[in-house]
Amino acid sequence: MADIKNYTLNLGPQHPAAHGVLRLVLELDGEVVQRADPHIGLLHRATEKLAESKTYIQSLPYMDRLDYVSMMCNEHAYCLAIEKLMGLEVPVRAQYIRVMFAEITRMLNHLLWLGAHGFDCGAMNILIYCFREREDLYDMYEAVSGARMHAAYFRPGGVYRDLPDSMPQYQVSKVKNARAIARLNENRQGSLLDFIEDFTKRFPKYVDEYETLLTDNRIWKQRTVGIGVVTPERAKNLGFTGPMLRGSGIAWDLRKQQPYDVYDQMDFDVPVGLTGDCYDRYLVRVAELRQSNRIISQCVKWLRDNPGPVITDNHKVAPPSRESMKTSMEELIHHFKLFTEGFHVPEGEAYAAVEHPKGEFGIYLVSDGANKPYRMKIRPPGFAHLAAMDEMTRGHMISDTVAIIGTMDIVFGEIDR
Repeated sequence: MADIKNYTLNLGPQHPAAHGVLRLVLELDGEVVQRADPHIGLLHRATEKLAESKTYIQSLPYMDRLDYVSMMCNEHAYCLAIEKLMGLEVPVRAQYIRVMFAEITRMLNHLLWLGAHGFDCGAMNILIYCFREREDLYDMYEAVSGARMHAAYFRPGGVYRDLPDSMPQYQVSKVKNARAIARLNENRQGSLLDFIEDFTKRFPKYVDEYETLLTDNRIWKQRTVGIGVVTPERAKNLGFTGPMLRGSGIAWDLRKQQPYDVYDQMDFDVPVGLTGDCYDRYLVRVAELRQSNRIISQCVKWLRDNPGPVITDNHKVAPPSRESMKTSMEELIHHFKLFTEGFHVPEGEAYAAVEHPKGEFGIYLVSDGANKPYRMKIRPPGFAHLAAMDEMTRGHMISDTVAIIGTMDIVFGEIDR
């Protein structure tokens, strides 16, 4: 009688549930996964190598394109690493703006994750609900930087510019009449801070709606409870960070343990799970949405009462104002040197990490005193999580594999750097 052999199946790289160009080679016994082998490298863009031939400021927009769902958080780590090497002081107002936009970015990330993960597991409506709020968050990005995704807003020494005093408004068109437009523009009459404050007041109700759709939904629980369980010890040994680690019950958050910028001034909690399954990681991320909202409202309150500079006054690192550049010869020279040659960073090495929405995102820079990095190494959270794919999927069904990829919140820009 012929032996029954396991057969091999490719999941991806062109697959809606692969969350990027992941080729997952599954060894199956019927529909049960015996082995999962992730193949990466299909997107590789050599960001770390490209940085060696670009000035420090020219490499900044590459950061947005790593994890392209958490744009400003990537920039944050990069700027912190440069500031560490140069010993730069960042104005307090700039630190508050950074923290506020880092949390807006966390919301953007978690909302896309929630919509896509629900969609992967068969819940259609949640994606539409989450994208409704993402529109407002993208409007905040656009108001402050001019771009809806790749903002390049954080700069070494602070941020590109202060918050605008007015919000862009919708215009009457063939599609929408004056009354519909007036309704859309209701909360856009004031400044960007007014718009953000209005959003923070509305947002808890929206999170309640997501939970109504999913938290006690029996189909959602059947798809996630007891799936992809990782014990606290294994989570630490596998190098998990962020919600993947906190879902296993370990309260590790760089914003609390190694605070940067003004996170030590913020009042927020670190949600943790109990069993380390997909459902726990879902609950942790939903709770993080609520905590991010708390942090943003605290930042809004402080920024209203405390005007001030938003970037360092060291013109060897940050450009002078347009006005002074056009009236002072020295400032014109600073401007010209900065945008042609860039700034020189003292010799040395530095590692800076932030609590990125997916986990610990770190930038390791080595400088030889030139205007370009000698070496740059990126520590993305998703790489360590994907490495655990085999261990997490063994003994599960093919459909559970999709739920496990979803719970990792993988974005390939950072894995395939």
